[in-house]
Amino acid sequence: MTGANIFLTGFSGAGKTTVGRIAAGLLGWRYVDMDDEIEAAAGRTIPEIFELDGEPAFRRYETDVLARLSAGSGQVVSTGGGVPVAEANRALMSAGGVVVCLEAGPDTILERLSAERDRPAGPVVRPMLSGADPLRRIRELKAERQPSYSLADWTVQTDRLSPEQAASEVARAWDILRAADAGAGDDDLAAVVRTSSGDYPVWAGWGLLDDIGEKAASAASPGAAYVVTDEGAYLHGRRAQTSLEAAGVPCHIFALQQGEAGKTLDGAARIYEWLASLKAERGHLIVAVGGGVVGDMAGFVAATYLRGMPFAQVPTTMLAMMDAAVGGKTAVDLPYGKNLVGAFHQPRLVLADVAVLKSLPVREINSGWAEAIKHGLIMDAGLFEDFEERGEAVRSLDPATTIDIVKRSVAVKADVVSRDEKERLGLRVLLNYGHTVGHAIEAATGYTTYLHGEAVSIGMTAAARIGLEMGLMSEEETERQRQVLQDFRLPVSLDSAGGVDAAALKEAMTLDKKTVGGAIRWVLLDGIGRAVTRGDVPESVVDAALESLGGRS
Repeated sequence: MTGANIFLTGFSGAGKTTVGRIAAGLLGWRYVDMDDEIEAAAGRTIPEIFELDGEPAFRRYETDVLARLSAGSGQVVSTGGGVPVAEANRALMSAGGVVVCLEAGPDTILERLSAERDRPAGPVVRPMLSGADPLRRIRELKAERQPSYSLADWTVQTDRLSPEQAASEVARAWDILRAADAGAGDDDLAAVVRTSSGDYPVWAGWGLLDDIGEKAASAASPGAAYVVTDEGAYLHGRRAQTSLEAAGVPCHIFALQQGEAGKTLDGAARIYEWLASLKAERGHLIVAVGGGVVGDMAGFVAATYLRGMPFAQVPTTMLAMMDAAVGGKTAVDLPYGKNLVGAFHQPRLVLADVAVLKSLPVREINSGWAEAIKHGLIMDAGLFEDFEERGEAVRSLDPATTIDIVKRSVAVKADVVSRDEKERLGLRVLLNYGHTVGHAIEAATGYTTYLHGEAVSIGMTAAARIGLEMGLMSEEETERQRQVLQDFRLPVSLDSAGGVDAAALKEAMTLDKKTVGGAIRWVLLDGIGRAVTRGDVPESVVDAALESLGGRS
C-alpha cells in the first residue's frame, strides 16, 4: 500500500456510492464514481459502451480510468462490481491505496436494488432484476466474484449498518491500515497505540524532527497542515513546517503564549479564529510542536473545530514525550482546576525527536523523567531498576540509553491506553500515580511554583507514604522510590516558601477528576511495578501523608 486513496469494491447494492460520498466527507477527500469517469472518458453512457463497443472495450476503459485514479491521492473511489476480478485492477488499487470491500447478503442486495429501481425520483436500470429469478442471479454472480472481493484489505459488512455507520467503518479502516503501514519495519517505532478511532504509531529516535513531513504525509495524507507551537518551541515548529512543505503539504504556523497560563478557552478561541481565517478543512492536519501545554491546546482545538480534525503530536519536552503526547487526552484549564474542560481525541501519529532535549534546561528534563520513573513504578519494575542502575547515563542524555528509556516508557503508556482508552476499565487510572496530590499542588500554587513533574514527584512521595501506612509498600521500597527521585533532582517535599499547606491541598483535591461520589480513588503501589486503586484510605492517613510533605506552617 503506497498511495493515499480508498477504493470501495463490492457487489451492486452493497452501498458503494452512498457510503463513498459520506466517507469522503468524513475524511475531507474527493469522492469519485468510476462509472462517471468511464462515461466521461468514452463520451457515451455505459449501456451504450456495452451495446456499441462490447464488454471487452468497457473492461479496458475500467483499467485505464483506474490507472489514472490510482496515481492521484485523497480520493474515495467507488468501483464497479466487476473491477476486482481482473488481476491488473487489483494491482493498481493496491498500489494506489487501500481496498475496502462493502459486503452484503443476497437478500439485502435484492431489497436495495429493487428500491433503487422503483424510487419515485427516477428508476435506476438494473438488468439483473429483469429475469424471472433475480435473487438466484444475484447469488450466482456474487459467488463468482466473491474470491476477488475477499482479497480486499478490509471488509465492512453493511447489512445491519446505516450508510453513516458503514462510512465511519471505512474511515476507521483507513486509519488502522495506514498506521500499520506507516510503522512497518521502522527501527524508530516505539509502539503502536490501538484505539477505537484507529491505531497510530509512536516514533522515538535521534534527529527525527525533519522526518515529520514524510511521516505525516504517509500516515494522514493531509491537504494542508497547521503547526501549533509556542515561543519556546518556535524554532522546532519552523523545522516541522519546512519538513511538511518539503513533503508537498502546504503549512501554516501559529505561536501560542508560552506556559500553562495560556491554556484556556480564550486561548483556544484564538486558534479557532486563525484556522477559520485560513479556511481549514476537516481533512487537514493540525500538528502540535511543543510541550504538554501545546499538545493539550492543539489537541483540544483539533477535537472541537469542525467537529473534529486529525492532528499529530510532535513533543519537544521530556514530559510531553513521556506522557502528554500519547493517549488522546486533550484539555484546557479553568480557574477552578487543571484540565477540567477537554475531550478524548487520539492523534494520527506521535513523533518524539529525543535530540531536541539537549536544548532544554536540566530542571525541565528532570521534570519529564518523573513521568518515566512513574511508568516503571506502576507497571515495569525492570524499567525502574534501570533508573537506579543507569541513572548517570540517563541524566547525561546518552543517545542510546535515552532512546531506550524513552521507548520503553512510551510502550508502557501505549499499552495502558490501548487496553483502556477512555478510562472505563480502571486500568488507565493507574497512570495517575502521584497525580492526585500533584495536581492539587499545581492548582494551590497557581501553576507557577512547581513544574508538573516536580509536583507529581511530591505526589508520588505522598502516595508512597499512604501505601506504607496501608501495608502495601515496604520501608525499603518507599526509600528506593525516594532515592531515585532525589537522584534526578526531583523534590520529595513542599518548599516552606511555596505558600501551600496540607489544608490547601485537601481543598484543591476535592476538584480532582478521579473522585467518585466525593471519594478519591487513590492510586497506590502494591510493591514496585504493581499499581492498584483504593477507595478506602482513611482520612487520617491522608492527613498524615500531606502533613509529612512539609510546606507552609
